[in-house]
Amino acid sequence: MAEPESPAPGAAGTESDPNSVGPTSAHDRPIASVLRSMVDAMTPVEGSEAVPLVAAPGRILAADLKSPIDVPSCDNSAMDGYALRGSELAQGRATELAVVGLALAGRPYAGPCPPGTAVRIMTGAAMPTGLDTVVPQESVEVDDDRVRIPPGQRAGQHRRRAGEDLPAGGLALPAGRRLSAADIGLAASLGAGALEVRRRLRVAFFSTGDELQEIGKPLGIGRIYNSNRYVVRAMLDRLGVEAIDLGVVGDQPEALEATVREAAGLAEAIISTGGVSVGEADHTRAVMARLGRVEFWNIAMRPGRPMAFGRIGKAWYFGLPGNPVAVMASFLFLARPALLALAGALQTPPVYARARALRPLRKRVGRTEYQRGFVEAGPDGTMQVDLTGSQGSGVLSSMSRANCMVVLHHDQGPVAAGEWVDCLPFEGLL
Repeated sequence: MAEPESPAPGAAGTESDPNSVGPTSAHDRPIASVLRSMVDAMTPVEGSEAVPLVAAPGRILAADLKSPIDVPSCDNSAMDGYALRGSELAQGRATELAVVGLALAGRPYAGPCPPGTAVRIMTGAAMPTGLDTVVPQESVEVDDDRVRIPPGQRAGQHRRRAGEDLPAGGLALPAGRRLSAADIGLAASLGAGALEVRRRLRVAFFSTGDELQEIGKPLGIGRIYNSNRYVVRAMLDRLGVEAIDLGVVGDQPEALEATVREAAGLAEAIISTGGVSVGEADHTRAVMARLGRVEFWNIAMRPGRPMAFGRIGKAWYFGLPGNPVAVMASFLFLARPALLALAGALQTPPVYARARALRPLRKRVGRTEYQRGFVEAGPDGTMQVDLTGSQGSGVLSSMSRANCMVVLHHDQGPVAAGEWVDCLPFEGLL
């Protein structure tokens, strides 16, 4: 069941008092404290499997990957040019050398390099024995089989040393890394055809509320289509977990208890949406008291103030609010980091983009607020952000139009137009 929540300050068309307490009270927990409690409680699930590289993107590395080889495997040229001995460079005048051969990437020059000689070399080619310096081809003059090197070159320049990128036995990727395309490329460059990754975290989820109607059926009076079912599934799929859809549970304690029991037997984590406020049809508290140890928190955040968290059997339970934008905010900033910790991923702080606010943003000190925005480069190249319309927690269209969350931090006050704010881009998250 969806909890009532007034539109957030700063929303277009909102008449709320920016100095009012609103739904937040002095007893609400700061979001940073809540997140720390949730993440610290997580012990990563056990179990791993070897998967081929093509199946590894997005998976979580189960053990450190160490390089079996030097990368690069030998000294090589960083430029197209001429390889020579740095000790033979004349001081303050040109140096002339005889060209005795050609070195190509994958086809090294294996002939002799007596004093006074150079080798034509291409980028990536192994440095010929005894030569340690490369002069770019655009810097030299060539006459038949001789090359003229201008003054001002440095001994050792434009040479990549063996193991410069990664020495044999060095750490290539740490355990807990959520594997990116670059990580997959790095593993391939080391000759790894498969990687040991943690097994996928199992997450069961369901929606609650008699007002919810499934897609494909006509809406009755007072009913709404169940968008949360699809929102949560999409966010779990992006997270890379095994999502178990348990559908919709009506506002009957017996049905809720049966579904929670089923979920606890299927998964390591449970996510429900709705049923965590104080409405008379919200039976979650009583059911959770019978089944496990669950805390119900009011969090100093908007949207998404009410939330439940705890254990049901061996499964962690995340009771999210009912309004769809509140669901997305509480998932992104609370459930997602905790689920990643449970899955065994290393914790990484959010990477914010800084942008100038195009309008004043009303904000009350003492809670964290997430406003939907669109960030882009302005006419002068400076990043700027504007809100995407009404900021009510039930206005899902404002999330669809947004490409970021404008994050107004706990101790932050009202923002004037032109001031810098933090924005969390949705790219890679939603």
